Amino acid sequence: MKIAVLTKAIPKLKSLKIDSSKKWIDDSNIQYVMNEHDTYALEEAVLIKEKLEENSEVFAITMGPMNRSKQIMQEALAKGADKGLIIKNDYKITDPLAFAKIFSEKIKDENFDLILCGLASYDLGSGQTSVLIGELLGMTTATFAIGTNVMNKKIKIKKELESGFSQWIEMSLPASISIQSGLNNPRYVSIKNIVQAKDKEVIIKNVDKEIVTMQGFTKFYVPVNEKKTEFIEGDLDKVTNEIIRILKEDLKLI
Repeated sequence: MKIAVLTKAIPKLKSLKIDSSKKWIDDSNIQYVMNEHDTYALEEAVLIKEKLEENSEVFAITMGPMNRSKQIMQEALAKGADKGLIIKNDYKITDPLAFAKIFSEKIKDENFDLILCGLASYDLGSGQTSVLIGELLGMTTATFAIGTNVMNKKIKIKKELESGFSQWIEMSLPASISIQSGLNNPRYVSIKNIVQAKDKEVIIKNVDKEIVTMQGFTKFYVPVNEKKTEFIEGDLDKVTNEIIRILKEDLKLI
């Protein structure tokens, strides 16, 4: 079985500052780490490979500027991926469909049986990439997976539902699935595995044209933390109507 795992470098979520454009963060002096959800997807892929044993391989894939992508790729290879693909991209993209189109174009010829990725990235949090890639590549899709069981040309997925419920579903392969945190225990990286990772094959592909995006951020800002007390005077009807107006017009809560 040929398994792909999508991994992403995200800013370490401490002391972030907004850049001068007010549309993204200032990443000139930020440490990047692997998206936590993706570590569970990677571990699940390695566990599936170990269970199936023969003729299975895990292919780690990441996209972004080369400096941070190489760091994330080495971590993925040290944690059990057999090969890697870096999609070198220096454009700032926040549109999940644009992400999915790039990934799909660069991996379509690999004919993966299974694509796993984290439920969402902690920086953008759209949670759409796996489903969009599955649609673009003609795969079955599932989200919120908290358990997997591969059987011949099918896979069973345990989906997390609301209120603590879950549901097992059976899907045909190839499939693209997003993994929920907590379904396994991601392994620690040993010094031996770090050294061995340097000898594993890594393919580099370029995004050599500007990407057309359908959505993006118009403004980034830090919420103002302030307290305001307003006294409403009058009879019951007046007070009630004023509270409803505030909730509707000022706070946009109803």
